[in-house]
Amino acid sequence: MNYETWSPVYEQILRDFGFGREADERARDVLADLTDPFDLAELDVSGETVAIAGAGPSLTDPDDSRRPAELARARETDAVFAASTAADHLRAADVRVDCMVTDLDKNPETASELTREGTPVAAHAHGDNVPAVREWVPRFDAERVLPTTQARPVAHVRNFGGFTDGDRAAFLADHLGAAELVFVGWDFEDPDVDPMKAEKLAWAERLLRWLERRRGEEFDVLDGRRERIENEGPR
Repeated sequence: MNYETWSPVYEQILRDFGFGREADERARDVLADLTDPFDLAELDVSGETVAIAGAGPSLTDPDDSRRPAELARARETDAVFAASTAADHLRAADVRVDCMVTDLDKNPETASELTREGTPVAAHAHGDNVPAVREWVPRFDAERVLPTTQARPVAHVRNFGGFTDGDRAAFLADHLGAAELVFVGWDFEDPDVDPMKAEKLAWAERLLRWLERRRGEEFDVLDGRRERIENEGPR
């Protein structure tokens, strides 16, 4: 993702949520100081089918009837990129995780463990997670940390596009050459999320719609939702 292409979307996100660019940039710079360049060849998924695993109830709730099918779909792919706590649930079900994408807000200990096992983690810095970045990133295996930002990239901190952990995982897989994206554990209508999370999920929808148009692909997770997304337009 070219930053100039991403920048207008980022500006809309800042306006929508009242976030400050300067705070994002400070967080980015802290992350840059704590990390080294990451070799993207370690995550080459060119021509592969990649599962983008969200942490919705269809994957994380053991009583959800959809869960066995979601786990099976993840197992059938070539690689699995897991957002946040989806990594824990996949690993508990013996589904491999090839990359974890996280802003360290829920399960940073899992991210640390994964890096030490040799699994890359895309660690994201934004305006209000600097304490977590300072506390946890030094505990990671430095060679397995892919540092990311939603602001302008600097040095070795990358911006592949995306806003939430889940849609950032999709944009990352796209950048790395994935031939097909399969979405598991995505629940846009999750009734248990708070209003802020609901608005973030709405943005995730819009960003995935943008990504599928860029790829010339249709994601089944957006089936039945495209017309409403298009009608809403930019926020």
